[in-house]
Amino acid sequence: MTQAVKPRDNRAWYLVAPVMVSIVFTAVIPLMMVINYSVQDIFGQSRLFVGADWFNKTLEDPAFRGSFLRNLAFSIQVLIIQIPLGIVLGLGLPKKGWRSSMALVLMAMPLLIPFNVVGTIWLVFARGDIGLGGYFLNNIVGLDINYAQDSFDAWTTVLVMDTWHWTPLVALLVYAGLRAIPDAYYQAATIDGASKFAIFRYVQLPRLRGVLTIAVLLRFMDSFMIFTEPFVLTGGGPGDTTNFLSISLAQLAQAFNLGPAAAYSLVYFFFIQLSCFIFFTILKRF
Repeated sequence: MTQAVKPRDNRAWYLVAPVMVSIVFTAVIPLMMVINYSVQDIFGQSRLFVGADWFNKTLEDPAFRGSFLRNLAFSIQVLIIQIPLGIVLGLGLPKKGWRSSMALVLMAMPLLIPFNVVGTIWLVFARGDIGLGGYFLNNIVGLDINYAQDSFDAWTTVLVMDTWHWTPLVALLVYAGLRAIPDAYYQAATIDGASKFAIFRYVQLPRLRGVLTIAVLLRFMDSFMIFTEPFVLTGGGPGDTTNFLSISLAQLAQAFNLGPAAAYSLVYFFFIQLSCFIFFTILKRF
């Protein structure tokens, strides 16, 4: 007896259609336009095909290389500081009760502040004459902080600002990962007489691998694409100290150099995608 074949119901795809249409209009079409601009030299209404010339000039540009190295150094420092600090904060958050709710709300507050407001807050906070933080460091601690004129101070201020803004994200991810660990693991470790460090090393850390992988990828992408906060705080200065790739790209685009800017953005985009793929591949092996 032949069994009747149940017809497939593909109507569920209609629910996905709005998302696909949105992606096409917000991502695919703009990307195609950028690719089109990157191989042309545009003079008003006229266009001249130049092939890969803009890409070659971008890769050979010393300013691009300098901005790239600054971005890379900044992202590496962000990961070195924020990932361990986020783990410590996540471990220290209360697990239950109203203290847990209050701690989570307070921890998430920096994440709710718009990027331009973060830059403005630190623009005032770190000033030595009117800012609370700058006044404290200059007049009480005895340091001479001036992020507008000193390169080291500018770099450090941007790094501290980014740490204050985004470390809570790592801490919240770690906290969520810790809450997902069954109590049976802790009970077994307690019976075996394991210390707190042993519990962290052999129980918590291995089960946070997926969460930490996401945290590393998100923080690397965000830090490598940082723009608004340093642009508001330092404008890329003093000199080129905080002139990251995103700021250089914005300056190039504002000058209506559409072809070079398009090639610049594609090289920028390709490196971020390649780096995240390498990060993800390496982290998944541990």
